[in-house]
Amino acid sequence: MIAGVGVDVVEIARFAAVVARQGGRFLRRVFTPGERRTCEGKPRPMAHFAARFAAKEAVLKALGTGLTRDMRWHDVEVVRERAGRPAVRLSGRVLEVAGDGRVHLSVSHSESTATAVAIVERSGISRGPRRTPRRP
Repeated sequence: MIAGVGVDVVEIARFAAVVARQGGRFLRRVFTPGERRTCEGKPRPMAHFAARFAAKEAVLKALGTGLTRDMRWHDVEVVRERAGRPAVRLSGRVLEVAGDGRVHLSVSHSESTATAVAIVERSGISRGPRRTPRRP
């Protein structure tokens, strides 16, 4: 059953400006060492950092929380599966909130924007949409 959907779009130039102002401190606060190594090894690192930032935001939106309740940026780590598909590794408070939820992730970027879509799927039986009883 689909429990939540999150979408985020990041302008790469704007993201790069934030990194230029705040430097390594920002990157260390938001991204795990593995994410930083992956992005820094790419020809356009800012596009990859922006895509991962969008993915983290999309996951938090899909969970319906945003970055609240003792959650940290490092609690959502964007990784690659063996086949190359993006995935997330959850930890800390984000993992507690996600519970048995499985997160599906799609990430993309162009020259100017990075986009991510996250879908949280939970086990259980869907009873269909809620219906409001009609008034007589």
